[in-house]
Amino acid sequence: MNSKTNNSTLVTIGTFDGVHIGHQKILKKLCQRAIEKNLESVVLTMFPHPRMVLNKDSDLKLLLTINERKNMLLGFGLASIVVKPFTLSFANLSPLDYVDTILVKELHAKHVIIGYDHRFGKNRSADIKDLRKFGTQFNFEVEEISAMEIEEVAVSSTKIRKALINGDIKTANTYLGYAYFLTGKVVEGQGIGRTIDFPTANIFIEEDYKLIPKNGVYVVRSTLDNQIIFGMMNIGTKPTVNGNKQSIEVHWFKVDTNLYGKTFKIEMLARLRDEHKFESLEALKNQLELDKKAAEVFIDNNNE
Repeated sequence: MNSKTNNSTLVTIGTFDGVHIGHQKILKKLCQRAIEKNLESVVLTMFPHPRMVLNKDSDLKLLLTINERKNMLLGFGLASIVVKPFTLSFANLSPLDYVDTILVKELHAKHVIIGYDHRFGKNRSADIKDLRKFGTQFNFEVEEISAMEIEEVAVSSTKIRKALINGDIKTANTYLGYAYFLTGKVVEGQGIGRTIDFPTANIFIEEDYKLIPKNGVYVVRSTLDNQIIFGMMNIGTKPTVNGNKQSIEVHWFKVDTNLYGKTFKIEMLARLRDEHKFESLEALKNQLELDKKAAEVFIDNNNE
């Protein structure tokens, strides 16, 4: 879905990290307008995030990996998603080159929907007024996304990141409009969970820029062989067994198949508690039994 299109398009430009409720409103408007104007709907997005390239010290974490973002955007029925590698040479394109090369020649834009505060070109020197002038020159319309809608997007992104860092999964999920999730592969662990009847799958997330929520125990949902499965996930350092490195482990309920090598989307539904250091594995096991009961109550009450 990253290829050039030969059809006339309606384009919106943005990072769309999270594809949250604010973004979703804009995407619905884009698709609706594309139908009205008989144009192909295209999202132009960049990766890596500009801050990661222009500010090497940035410790910015993203709500979605680039693959997660593409999959979520496609769920809105867009004709295509174009991911531009954000490099220093891309950042140095003049406003004219950016418009002529990408919007006009590559995307055949006839209508561009952007935020009132959108800036582009070298040193972010051009704004929506400049884009309107280019529109007259290259024969495309420019439609402004209102300050209120842009504010909604910015506020949502900030609140979601803050909520996840604080372990407030409920607030994050409300602003996202879906359950925050991690995508990772099951890898070999220490096998300690198995010794106390709580076998866990160690999850490896390849993308180190993905935001991992606050350490603690969470109720989670995944899919295995087209069946929904529930479980609980621990994010933390495993202090009871003197761990010192962050790990992500999931104990799925009613699953006894070998999961090594499988990749899971792990949706985070609720947070049960902080991570604690227990005096013994026996004390940890007792707490896990309580966590499991609490998770099952939550699932029963929230699973229509």
